[in-house]
Amino acid sequence: MRVKDLVTGALPKAASGWVREAVYRRNCHLDPSRYRRELERWYRLSTGHRCNLDDPRTFTDKAQWLKLYDSTPLKGRLADKFLMREVVAQRVGPEYLVPLLGVWDSAADINFSSLPGQYVLKATHGSGWNIVVPDKRQLNPVRARRALAGWLGRRMAMTGGFELHYEFCEPRIVAEQFLQDGGEGLRDYKFVAFDGEVQFAFTVDGRFAHRRMATLLPDWTRAPFRYNARLEEEPDLPRPERLEEMLSITSELSRGFALARVDFYEVAGQVYVGEITFTGSNGLPHFDPAAYDTELGSRISLPPKQAFQGVML
Repeated sequence: MRVKDLVTGALPKAASGWVREAVYRRNCHLDPSRYRRELERWYRLSTGHRCNLDDPRTFTDKAQWLKLYDSTPLKGRLADKFLMREVVAQRVGPEYLVPLLGVWDSAADINFSSLPGQYVLKATHGSGWNIVVPDKRQLNPVRARRALAGWLGRRMAMTGGFELHYEFCEPRIVAEQFLQDGGEGLRDYKFVAFDGEVQFAFTVDGRFAHRRMATLLPDWTRAPFRYNARLEEEPDLPRPERLEEMLSITSELSRGFALARVDFYEVAGQVYVGEITFTGSNGLPHFDPAAYDTELGSRISLPPKQAFQGVML
């Protein structure tokens, strides 16, 4: 078991939350020259072993290297859930964007009564900072505004793992159209690519019900490994109708990046780009068999180092 799991498992929920907040606040005040050392410490606590940043070979070690030495403004722009819309529209077409209902710099500016009966709220500068509203009558506006305001004041890069490209995102709130497919909510199709070459995909099914996933190759056959398989495996998640379109878009949007993930929804025959991610699972996915961490890592070609706000090379 990982040291991190042992520690958090032994602490009450409130205490573990205090520890995470203390780490976040400390990280926010770190000199950038210490990012590498603290990332190595976080990695060791999270995985139980050392991160090889001098000669990375595995998928996970290379993902950590990319955080330190390839966190560019362009990555921040593409990870930003509002700014990426312009790039996607220019490179593959505006028809692949989820319809936008509003964008605000402050949670206090949101007029909830003007929004439709269903929608999704997202903080643009992080991951997982979302409020899905399937029925606005059930929404508590005060609680929602408080959560959104809290997210706007957070730096995703400092919450753990040093996902430094998020420092280039602009904190805002967007509202997007509520999407639902014919399944149990909305199925995510997530494609992982290395410099325009799609390596594999995984799907997560069931937004509102029992969640399950599958790991697949680009031809939609079962992959010989499981990626991040902490959810129940589903043997026959259907092939998306517009798979070839998703593959083509992923290749286009990931070209020039050593590692990128492009997420899609498919609703009523229409494909939508959900988001572009460069550090899925904070760069610590679980591979089963573990040998695929090395196998996939061997396919990642690292770019030249780029210093990030004073990181020591």
